[in-house]
Amino acid sequence: MNEPIASATISARGLCRNFGNYAAVREINLELKRGEVLGFLGPNGAGKTTTMRMLTGNLAPSAGSVEICGIDLLDKPRDAKARIGYLPETPPLYRELTVDEYLRLAARLHRVGNANLRSALDEAKQRCGLNDAGRQLIGSLSKGYQQRVGIAQAIIHNPDVVILDEPTVGLDPNQMREIRTLIRELGAERSVILSTHILPEVESVCDRVQIMHQGRMVFNDSITGLKQKQTSLEEVFAQLTLDKESSGDIQPKSGS
Repeated sequence: MNEPIASATISARGLCRNFGNYAAVREINLELKRGEVLGFLGPNGAGKTTTMRMLTGNLAPSAGSVEICGIDLLDKPRDAKARIGYLPETPPLYRELTVDEYLRLAARLHRVGNANLRSALDEAKQRCGLNDAGRQLIGSLSKGYQQRVGIAQAIIHNPDVVILDEPTVGLDPNQMREIRTLIRELGAERSVILSTHILPEVESVCDRVQIMHQGRMVFNDSITGLKQKQTSLEEVFAQLTLDKESSGDIQPKSGS
């Protein structure tokens, strides 16, 4: 039976998560199409991590729904999760394994068949600039190359949606630039959600930005739209997250 055809690769509607009497996430709506890179922002405690855990199927929502390529994540979790690649803030790396050993393990966990294992491994390494690192121990690699391995495990099964949580944290400027280039390349053929605290990173890599604050989505616009309003992402972020009484209406700067 063919899977349903969907224009959106990921769609969340009315997503909520409560922990006891505490509402960590409230009525979140999110939609992403193929070829789009979404910057997902929010101060600490805004609910971003909880939201990403729900989007990846690692935490059940208290209310709402998530569809991955038209497949309901709650009804068919195995099928939906097969379309998702996820890099958590702390990549699940095994330092005592070589890059090839680790990626083979990741491929099997993502149910890549033996017939496709070699091609999947080669494609992920080529995409992430790891062609010459296959026999190296992960523990011997630089932080930047370890992040490349983390991204490679997230795309080893050729997912439609890639979710990256703080992929450039702790990297030096050159490593950050290389990872950002990789994210842009991934976004050309997949949907990418980039969660980060680095605002210039979002402006340079993403097509669109959403900001969470106190469990709610308080901003959703394209990077082009921001530029047309003659306001910076930094100004928007500060106005929405520092002023708790803010109405969320962003006024463009005066002048040219």
